[in-house]
Amino acid sequence: MRRASFLEHVAWTGAGIAYSLGAGGLFAGRAVAAGPAQAVDFVQISDSHIGFHQPANPDVTGTLQLAVDAINAMSAQPAFVVHTGDITHLSTAAQYDDARAILSQLRAPLIALPGEHDVIGNDFAPYLANFKIPHSTAGGWASWDARGVHYVVLLNVFNYEKLGLLGSEQLDWLAKDLARVATATPVVVFTHVPLYALYPQWGWTTEDGVKALALLRRFDNVTVLNGHIHQIVTHQEGTIRFASADATAYPQPKPGSAAKPGPVTLAHDDLLHAIGYRTVEIAAGDLRFEDHPFG
Repeated sequence: MRRASFLEHVAWTGAGIAYSLGAGGLFAGRAVAAGPAQAVDFVQISDSHIGFHQPANPDVTGTLQLAVDAINAMSAQPAFVVHTGDITHLSTAAQYDDARAILSQLRAPLIALPGEHDVIGNDFAPYLANFKIPHSTAGGWASWDARGVHYVVLLNVFNYEKLGLLGSEQLDWLAKDLARVATATPVVVFTHVPLYALYPQWGWTTEDGVKALALLRRFDNVTVLNGHIHQIVTHQEGTIRFASADATAYPQPKPGSAAKPGPVTLAHDDLLHAIGYRTVEIAAGDLRFEDHPFG
């Protein structure tokens, strides 16, 4: 099994077996490792694209179910599971119903960010009718403190065309929020679109992300976790560490390796090696994570 780890490899025994409950789908009945035996602080899943029906993955509900079953099989449940966006593919009511039916099975609390596929036409109503981020402001962004860590949720899919966008109201809120946080406090930020210029040619950046990063640079330890690009890419700028996550639906091309981004069709077993979920452990203020493919 392929394993990608950032900062430090986290021991994984794979203890426990979970079984997908997909109704006759490609992944129904597939055994998946239950994840870390030791406690993790939280789990990240991303880009489930429920409602996607193309050869790259004709059973996206089945692969999302694999993630949910693996998380539920952990002997010690995480404090929360964060979904970093593109829960659905076209933000229809039926797709939200299907996504909620699977995600509601999680034993741990869920924090679900919207991606651009969840708010097509800049319509946030379907998303808000199904998911609400705890601790969120009227604008939808949020922050909270737990176990010595300051967590921040930023929404960067407003008026989405090609690039992510935070907007002045959210940036003003972020400045006020961070002003009360001590420089030595570890900060973890969740977004959908990458905050930094990962690959602007494909829209893999946030137009005003540099303004958010300027506010974060005074901290000793910042980690930004995002979705959107359907693959693991890690990057560091000073004290800020970035890590994009695999999707649970399908992979996309590596930056610049194709004419444009989009679903990559792989053989069945290769697909399972290219999609999965991420477990995160925070020890002595240091965030360590491991990515778990389904294959």
